[in-house]
Amino acid sequence: MLRKKINLKYINIAYMKFYRSIFQIVVVLFTGVYSLSAQNQSIDNIVAVVGDQIVLKSDIESRFLNSQAQGYTSGSDNFKIEIFEDLLIQKMMIAQAQIDSVEVTEQEVEKNLNQRIQMNIKRAGSKEILEKYLGKSIYELKNDMRDIIRDDMITERMRAKITEGLEVTPAEIREFYKSIPKDSLPLIPGVVEIQQIIKHPQVTDDEKERVIGKLRGFRERIEKGESFGKLAALYSEDPGSAHRGGELDYTPRANLVPEFANVAFNLKPKTVSKVVETEYGYHIIQLIDRKGERIKVKHILLKPKIQEEKKKEAIQQLDSIANTIREGKMTFDEAAFYFSDDKDTRNNGGLLVDLYSSSSKFQKENLPGAIGKEILKLKINEISDPFLDVSPGKELYKIIKIKSETKAHKANLADDWTILEEMLMRKKQQEIIEKWIAEKQKSTYVHLSEEYKDAKFRFGNWVK
Repeated sequence: MLRKKINLKYINIAYMKFYRSIFQIVVVLFTGVYSLSAQNQSIDNIVAVVGDQIVLKSDIESRFLNSQAQGYTSGSDNFKIEIFEDLLIQKMMIAQAQIDSVEVTEQEVEKNLNQRIQMNIKRAGSKEILEKYLGKSIYELKNDMRDIIRDDMITERMRAKITEGLEVTPAEIREFYKSIPKDSLPLIPGVVEIQQIIKHPQVTDDEKERVIGKLRGFRERIEKGESFGKLAALYSEDPGSAHRGGELDYTPRANLVPEFANVAFNLKPKTVSKVVETEYGYHIIQLIDRKGERIKVKHILLKPKIQEEKKKEAIQQLDSIANTIREGKMTFDEAAFYFSDDKDTRNNGGLLVDLYSSSSKFQKENLPGAIGKEILKLKINEISDPFLDVSPGKELYKIIKIKSETKAHKANLADDWTILEEMLMRKKQQEIIEKWIAEKQKSTYVHLSEEYKDAKFRFGNWVK
């Protein structure tokens, strides 16, 4: 019996977005940069009103540029119209979310924002590289991205509400797989799971005292009348703020590491803090102004230097650990638990997990930092030699192992049940969402600018 062919276009797009979201890099930040500048555009750039939500022409352009930067196009000459319609759908969902009291908290937004920033820092190699590449501090990037992430989260929460209770059965998954023409089965990219053991070279007490003493000296000079900003510009080792005299614009508490925030929020205006230690190094902080739960501060950051003997000591420790594992005296999981300095991975056998997607499976070409280079030298269960990796503000030494590897292949039931389940779920969700959109178009106020009134939309005429 001939089986009905299904349209895999939107399923495959969703599937590729699933993998692309795991490894999004700095281009995701550009959307925030462009959208922020869009807020300063004149009212003439409003191209649509959906309920009480507006779409700016610059929103379309920023998403178009973002898609190009990621190498994604739909293959359609009408790509910008597709982007515009996606924005119309998002605004309609946000408008409905307000009616249905579907919300996200500021804490949830900040958590998501911090995860994305950390993902991009790891992908870039370090905080300093990312800031230099984009010409903005991490704090500025967060401020640029916050509203976009909030809208995305509300939209996703509204989609979840629309499709809540949806399930797929094993029988449906098998039937779905059989219904896909063999030449249309998606290619599942090869992925690896990586385990790591990390050693942090220790900073000597003398070096810590040197840095602390230098900062105390700066504090005394400022109290005697020298300019905080001038000293920050000359000596601060924070590349994102040094060129602005150490200034960080109005920033909420959640955007600052706790040790820094606890001190900064308790300062009086113009006063300078004592020396504060954070994961980035040592700081002195001056409060400029406070508006509710946002503060404007200046800071000077100094980073203790790690002596060569301490680096060699970390390498020797990792060499010894690697040999112990190779000789079968201890498993990699046990060694990670007892010896790794990384609190995030040592309790799960050193397994590396993507912060944004919570997946432990990575494509080799998308592995962050120095790991991506080292992994190309290894086979499954081989242990690397110690190597240097850089994580926000820190020099780390690691050994790694490929725990598992799956080669690129056409999807099949035996190996890819979870992915096929996800594809079917997305297909059914898409059908429900499309039905919801068609219904809401009838009852939602929509106004389009003249240039878009004759556009060929997938969901037909938006102005009823």
